[in-house]
Amino acid sequence: MVRHWRVLSILVLALLVAACATSPTGRQQLHLFPEAQMRSMGIQAYSQIREEEPVLSRSEQVEYVQCVTDALIPQIPDEYRDKEEWEVTVFESDQVNAFALPGGKMGVYTGLLDVAENQAQLATVIGHEMGHVMARHANERMSTEFATVLGLGALQIAAGDDPRRREQLAILGVGAQVGIILPFSRSHESEADAIGLELMARSGFDPEESVKLWENMAEAGGAQPPEFLSTHPSRDTRIEDLRSRMPRALYYYEQAQDAGRIPDCDPAPAAN
Repeated sequence: MVRHWRVLSILVLALLVAACATSPTGRQQLHLFPEAQMRSMGIQAYSQIREEEPVLSRSEQVEYVQCVTDALIPQIPDEYRDKEEWEVTVFESDQVNAFALPGGKMGVYTGLLDVAENQAQLATVIGHEMGHVMARHANERMSTEFATVLGLGALQIAAGDDPRRREQLAILGVGAQVGIILPFSRSHESEADAIGLELMARSGFDPEESVKLWENMAEAGGAQPPEFLSTHPSRDTRIEDLRSRMPRALYYYEQAQDAGRIPDCDPAPAAN
């Protein structure tokens, strides 16, 4: 049993070392799955969502979301723009939400258009979702969960039939969820905010509107769980982080304006 535990531990360590990657912000990541596989899974999931949820056909809102998306795409670095098939779908729903999947597949719900009051606020959300794809967060999340389960499995083999050690491992499993998996999700959200802020500013959208968007979100939302048990940063943390990055974002915004990148996407009428 000890020999099996040692072999498994060596395999886990070798797997983790071989799967090191770097995000667009320079953060070290764990990627265990081939990107081609992740893209295929993202495209498949996207097709399923489009079949199961009502896709909006109202041209005003669809054109508005597409206009903002089209203004952002040219500012995505080539290494991310050329590898993905960027596509956005508007879903008719009261949800104040949006999502992104590997392969560049994104969804925006009409409920979000009532909270994002102008093109720059909508660009904040779409740029944020693009940031998730650029940073390969889906791969990192899956890899982290897989590595956590694999590591706990190795410890369970080592524990054998000792009831007390198994109870300790159960507690460790909860600790891994709170201390490893959830914080990774919060770091993903913060990183996507940073990438999206720079992307929208380079595209000519006023980055200061990103703070106003999250203030709107705070007014529209209800009670939140404590930040340490949430997969998202608290709204106050999010706003504080955006403000700390604002001087650099404003510099990119001024450069975009001087270069003639001035998006002109008219907000669409409300869905209801």
